[in-house]
Amino acid sequence: MTRVLIADDEDSMRSLVARAIAMDGHETVTAQDGAEALEMLTRDEGAFDLLLTDIQMPVMDGIALALTAARDFPELKILLMTGFAHQRERASGLEAIVHDVVTKPFSVADIRTAVADALAARKAG
Repeated sequence: MTRVLIADDEDSMRSLVARAIAMDGHETVTAQDGAEALEMLTRDEGAFDLLLTDIQMPVMDGIALALTAARDFPELKILLMTGFAHQRERASGLEAIVHDVVTKPFSVADIRTAVADALAARKAG
């Protein structure tokens, strides 16, 4: 079973994404900010297939989380989410470590497709 770590500071977004991804049979684990997500990654020794993180969060944002996760867990696929154009621009130099940036608001179908694409790229890579 594929394990997906979802980091987002909005409760409703976390639960929506978790439910959407679970529809495809993925195990989901959620964190309310980047620091909590990094703790989970470290504690589980990177035993996740995909990190799906919002860019703008308190404590540790998604960019800092992605950079740290990519360094410590190079096999981990990373997807970013954002509802802000300027945050998307911040991620533009991260193509080497980030599979894609999903723009909010998105539909359940959109996030499921983005996750499927990232996981397919992980298997191919």
